Amino acid sequence: MAKDLAGKVALVTGGSDGIGFATAALLAKRGARVVICGRRPEQLKIARAKIADDGGEIEAVALDVTDFAAFEALIEGIAARHGQLDMLVNNAMSTHYAPIARLKLDHWRKDFAVNAEAVFVGTKAAMKVMAAQGKGSIVNISSTTAIRAMANYSSYSASKAAMIQFTAVAAMEGARQGIRVNAIVPGQVNTAAGLDFAAKAPELAARTADAIPMGRSGEPEELAEAIVFMLSDAASYITGVALPVDGGKAAQLYIPS
Repeated sequence: MAKDLAGKVALVTGGSDGIGFATAALLAKRGARVVICGRRPEQLKIARAKIADDGGEIEAVALDVTDFAAFEALIEGIAARHGQLDMLVNNAMSTHYAPIARLKLDHWRKDFAVNAEAVFVGTKAAMKVMAAQGKGSIVNISSTTAIRAMANYSSYSASKAAMIQFTAVAAMEGARQGIRVNAIVPGQVNTAAGLDFAAKAPELAARTADAIPMGRSGEPEELAEAIVFMLSDAASYITGVALPVDGGKAAQLYIPS
């Protein structure tokens, strides 16, 4: 694989598993120095070892992105240590599943803290560094539930929708500074959470996958390819976009049989 990202520095939040890990691994394979952060030290240790064993330059930091001061300090520290921060992936996520009548305000606030407020904090800190460099790329990981309604996901959907509009505004503000900001909108993906859902409700999971136009769930590596493309100079004229990577689900017109 070409090392076309050699000399670049990237931060991936929620980088210890799923889409975040697949993205960090691909960035490292393509030559970038990658920093991942997450809340679970043991999982981070495993992720770091896997990427390092594959020859990647990788650092792992135990961090909760809702510790906003620590998150901002992490970004500033990366820029200070390496002299740059070229790419940021805001991938860390929080989700609560409940009908509005039973959803707790604390759960609503938690989803917004991770999916919207931390994205604001991270983007703001990264844009400061990138503006001084004259160049940078940020990708925020949203969800199909941000653009299509699904019962029982009000806090997750609303916070991920806020992320998409924030992405567009950040793109407008960063455009003349050489900073691109885009969002990826995943559908059903075979992450740990997705596989757990399939194990607990195999019939429902199978029907859900079959309802996707391509007839299957996505793989984390497929999402990673789209994310890294958006981060790279191959997407140099793309900014302010929310790109669905969902097997066609967002484009589908549902007509009951």
